[in-house]
Amino acid sequence: MEVVIVPDAEAAGELIAEAMARLLRRKPDALLGVATGSTPLPVYQSLTAKVRSGAVDVSRARIAQLDEYVGLPAEHPESYRSVLRREVLEPLGLGMDAFMGPDGTAEDVPGACAAYDRALAEAGGVDLQVLGIGTDGHIGFNEPCSSLASRTRIKTLTEQTRIDNARFFDGDIDQVPHHVVTQGIGTILEARHLVLLATGEGKADAVAATVEGPVAAVCPASALQLHPHATVVVDEGAASKLKLADYFRHTYRNKPDWQGI
Repeated sequence: MEVVIVPDAEAAGELIAEAMARLLRRKPDALLGVATGSTPLPVYQSLTAKVRSGAVDVSRARIAQLDEYVGLPAEHPESYRSVLRREVLEPLGLGMDAFMGPDGTAEDVPGACAAYDRALAEAGGVDLQVLGIGTDGHIGFNEPCSSLASRTRIKTLTEQTRIDNARFFDGDIDQVPHHVVTQGIGTILEARHLVLLATGEGKADAVAATVEGPVAAVCPASALQLHPHATVVVDEGAASKLKLADYFRHTYRNKPDWQGI
């Protein structure tokens, strides 16, 4: 995988947004996979700025959801469908007709998971998937020891992930659902380009395990090593545990500008 070390979150957002813009200029109806949380916000803000300046047209773009809470109504302000509508779709000027996501309120949740996998395939697959990473190395809601071949499915959140997400529920962990629907690692790996973004020293151990550790289910993000086009974008804090950081800086500094990420 390619590792790109940038000065800060703003630079990371600009870099990834430009990769999205290049993709959309080449393929205007590209399917963009998006993640929630605070980390990818600079990406969406930078892409929105490009749209408003006329640098890229997203009118035909499609947006695919990575994961969703189970049992949280779609209109709940912290359902990921609501979050993505506020943070991605509306700023980009896209309607819900451009959106694809799993149904976390379905009576038959396993059936809804299988249906979402089919829908992604029928849509031609995700062209570029933005990923965050948990402090324990999870991607999507694939917690440690998730199968590396897993498909979209229901998962039980670890206590640490619920603690991490309580900040979105007024700090009250009791409001955080115990279950989620998430694209599986096998599903995620089917995207044509994976871009993992991590910022801050709190993610440094997880980033090091992802990039330089063995491929192992105990660090789900390490599965990105198996992908033919995976990019890890990190700031200095998140890169602080990488043994090969100088090598990564050298290779990125000397790659052709036309190549992008």
